[in-house]
Amino acid sequence: MASNVKVNRPKARVAKGFRDVDAAEIRGLREMLGTIQKGYELYGFEPVEQPCIEYTDALGKFLPDQDRPNEGVFSFQDDDEQWLSLRYDLTAPLARYVAESQQFLPTPFRSYRQGWVFRNEKPGPGRYRQFMQFDADTVGSASPAADAEVCMMAADTMEALGIKRGQYVVKVNNRKVLDGIMEVIGIDGGENAGRRLTVLRAMDKLDKFGPQGVRLLLGKGRKDESGDFTKGAELDDIQVEHVMAVLLNQPEVNVGPSSAIPAKIFDANETYKQGFAELDQIHSLVRGAGYGADRIKIDASVVRGLEYYTGPVFECELLMDAKDEKGKLVRFGSVGGGGRYDDLVSRFIGQAVPATGFS
Repeated sequence: MASNVKVNRPKARVAKGFRDVDAAEIRGLREMLGTIQKGYELYGFEPVEQPCIEYTDALGKFLPDQDRPNEGVFSFQDDDEQWLSLRYDLTAPLARYVAESQQFLPTPFRSYRQGWVFRNEKPGPGRYRQFMQFDADTVGSASPAADAEVCMMAADTMEALGIKRGQYVVKVNNRKVLDGIMEVIGIDGGENAGRRLTVLRAMDKLDKFGPQGVRLLLGKGRKDESGDFTKGAELDDIQVEHVMAVLLNQPEVNVGPSSAIPAKIFDANETYKQGFAELDQIHSLVRGAGYGADRIKIDASVVRGLEYYTGPVFECELLMDAKDEKGKLVRFGSVGGGGRYDDLVSRFIGQAVPATGFS
C-alpha cells in the first residue's frame, strides 16, 4: 500500500556566492600555488599559517561598527558570547599573530601564507564569497626598499606563472598622495567620508572610463551607454581640475593631454610631498634593479580598498583580453595588490610596527 506521507527533501543547491571546484581546476590551482611558493621563497620569505577564524575585533577598523558585525564578514557568537568571524583577508590575522608572538620572531619578520578567505559581499561574475589568497609580508622594516622588493617579487611571480611582459603591470601609488589631494581640495574631514570615497572611486576608474569619464564622476555624475546614471562627488570645477592635475601629469602614464592646472599646486602640502618622496624612492630602487615601466610603474589612479593602508599601495593588473562564458571580450583587471600598513600591529601593542605586503 502506497504511503501518502510527504517527504520534505532539501534542495540540492550551492550557497549563493560559492561554487564547487572540479578536478582539473584543483590540479591547476595546486600547480599555480607551487610556482608562487617557489618565487616567494627565492626572495627569502618563509611559510606561516593562521586559522581561518579570528575574534572579530582583531580583524581591523575597516569592519563596520554595529551590534552584529556581519556586513562584509561572516560572523557568529561562541559560547562565551564573543564575536568570531571568518577571516576577510590574510593580513589582519598576520598582524594579530605578530603582536602575540613578537618576542619569538626575528626582525624583520618575512613570511608568506596561503588560504581561503571569506567576504559577505554581493557576488557577481567572477566575484565569489570564498576565494584563495597567497600573501607575502615584511613586518619590522620601514624602508622603501621593502616596498620596492614586494613590487619586484610580484612582477617576477607573474612571469613565473607564464604571463609575459606587456600582459601585466604592477602599479604603485601612495595613500599619502591621495590624502594630500583630499586636503588640498578641502574634503579631508570626517564629515566628508562618503564624498571622499566617491572621489577615490572616480580616480580608480581612469583606465576604464578615461579622463572625461573621471571628470564626470568627480562632478555631477556620469551616464553610461545603457542610460544608467552614477551620481558624482559634486566637486566644483577648480576641485575637479586639481584632482585631474595629479592624474594627468604623470610621466609614466599615457592617459591624454596634460591638465590646465599644474600638479605643482600640491607642492605646499606636506602630506602629498611625503607620499611623493616615498614613491620617488621606490621608483629609483626598481629602476636601478632593472625593472622598467612596462613591469612596474607609478600611477596616481591606484586606490586600494582597505582602510588600514598607511603609505605605498600596489596593484597588479593583467592587461591581456579574455573571453567570458558568452564569448564576450573582457579584461581581467586586478589580480593582486597590497601596500604598507604601519598601524595594523600597533592596534594590539600600542607601539609602531612598520609592515608591508602583497597578496
